[in-house]
Amino acid sequence: MTGAEALFHETRAETRTEAVPCSHLSLELGHLYMEDFADGPERLRRHFAMVRPWAEAARAFAAGLPTGKQPRISTCFLVDDYFSRLSTPAELLPPLLDAAADAGLSIDYLARESGCVVTDPSRPEQVELAQSVLQRLVESPPPGSNGFRPPVSLTGWLTNGRRAPDRRTTAALETTGVWQPPSETEARGHSVFVDVELWHERERGRVWSCAFLAAVWQLARLGLLRDNGRAVPTPVPCDPEAFPDDWAALPPLVRLNPSAAPFCAYYTCSVLPTRFLPVEHAVRTILEQTHVDPVAVRQIAERSAGEGLAVPSGVVERTSYVFPPGLTT
Repeated sequence: MTGAEALFHETRAETRTEAVPCSHLSLELGHLYMEDFADGPERLRRHFAMVRPWAEAARAFAAGLPTGKQPRISTCFLVDDYFSRLSTPAELLPPLLDAAADAGLSIDYLARESGCVVTDPSRPEQVELAQSVLQRLVESPPPGSNGFRPPVSLTGWLTNGRRAPDRRTTAALETTGVWQPPSETEARGHSVFVDVELWHERERGRVWSCAFLAAVWQLARLGLLRDNGRAVPTPVPCDPEAFPDDWAALPPLVRLNPSAAPFCAYYTCSVLPTRFLPVEHAVRTILEQTHVDPVAVRQIAERSAGEGLAVPSGVVERTSYVFPPGLTT
């Protein structure tokens, strides 16, 4: 008597991490708030006139990369539609592009800051980018910490060291009353202590901080954000002559130049007003404690090595800034 032999195989779903094409440099030409746009076209023209020489310097640096090829450089611009909305895309964005063109600059990609929170709330495939990055934070415990401080997931505050105690926590302190200063975990000689607010709660819900959303923006430009292996956000082609009348109808990240180099890049450089100095210091504090997808990091390392370019494994080492004198507002 013969019978069928049943064979059982254990199967395991493996998430494939999508690789992304990379430019050599992602050059950010600015990040303005709605009140900046409210000052009119002349304000925008002054901004790009001051940005242009520094953008040219960044391009010159990229041209010196040891690849033996023409450097791939994409430009981008971040518009704040998260903290306030004083106008529509159809009214606000054409003057922005015109002001950039008047200065001899072209914006390849334009992003909405609200897209750093949720990629597209109107679609079922939306991704909560800010929340996903929050879940990847790995706090660096300062030497001598005793676990008294609640985790960042509860407090919404992230630091680069040890806070000064606001109350006596040991018997020794109760007897001596000695004050202890804050300290940076890896200080070089003297501490530069930073305590970053990532969000606060309001009646309308959680409001993410500018610093945290800027950190999400940097990770997106570096090609390190994934949702179940899928690269996010994805640039969507957009006709600059047909911006919608509603911000929700504008994709979070649009490609304005059909022939633009890839949005993601091995390195980022942001030309920003000096008011962003403390914000970007906070951004670097966040990035230093973000555990990014190791497969995405390896993919970029392999891709860059194939071009003869050694890219640092650390996220912070791949970011840079220019704060031009005079570009204060």
